[in-house]
Amino acid sequence: MTEQKTAFKSGFVALIGRPNVGKSTLLNHLVGDKVSIVSPKPQTTRNKILGILTDDESQIVFVDTPGLHKPRTRLGEYMERTAQEATKAIDLICMLVDATKVQPADHEIARALIKDQAPRFLLINKLDLVHPQQILPVIASFSEDGFEEILPISARTGEGCDRLLQFIRQRLPQGPLYYPKDMWTDQTERQMASEIIREKALLNLREEIPHGIGVEILSFKTIERAGGDDLTEIHATVYCDREGHKRIIIGQRGQMLQAIGSQARQSLELLLGTQVNLQLWIKVRPNWRDNMNDLRTLGYTDD
Repeated sequence: MTEQKTAFKSGFVALIGRPNVGKSTLLNHLVGDKVSIVSPKPQTTRNKILGILTDDESQIVFVDTPGLHKPRTRLGEYMERTAQEATKAIDLICMLVDATKVQPADHEIARALIKDQAPRFLLINKLDLVHPQQILPVIASFSEDGFEEILPISARTGEGCDRLLQFIRQRLPQGPLYYPKDMWTDQTERQMASEIIREKALLNLREEIPHGIGVEILSFKTIERAGGDDLTEIHATVYCDREGHKRIIIGQRGQMLQAIGSQARQSLELLLGTQVNLQLWIKVRPNWRDNMNDLRTLGYTDD
């Protein structure tokens, strides 16, 4: 008697929630590779980013989205629209909340999701930062919002993530292989280079500056060299809002820019598997977050 083969399952899973609740950290942990940049600054993610997890029985396409917030610029409007549209044509919605500080906005998002047809999971993240008894009132506060599962997890340590994947696979429909088995993100190397540079700027700069930073990759070229010791040359411009911010990004005797570039280069070498020559320039573009031409240049428009 031949063993019956399990039907292949696949689908799209949206990760949504307020800024800084851990969506990108969770995505990177679940996929097992760096897909989305991470920093303690809110609104780090600006675009919809796909992370793909494939095994012999399933393919889960995670959709990481910008944190839902009240937009104040055209860039903010784009981020908000991107997050809201990510729930369309989706097979499962995972809403994240921060176990250390659940806010009224979390409950507003939960109630707004009730109209969506897709099944919904609530993920109570940062379990590693609270006492287990603190989770119970959080679960109770969302108990009437129609979530199929409420799962405490830690995206940072991985606690509860295997159980989460098990529940996701159970809820996915039978479907095709949407992406090649060895593909783990839909981003190009140029896009990832831009995001890595921005991540290092976010991690190094003061609180008021990061939201005004954008990165444009001017050139990206890999040079094949004898012995397989290839070199990737990347030239990029970092946009900022104000002349004062430019001076801070460059730093005293260029030390801040050097630190950002050095950290970015190390991460890019790990990503690309080559040596990297990274050249950065700083350009002041006042109000670029409200300028459609600048937003289009940096890839922050629907077209």
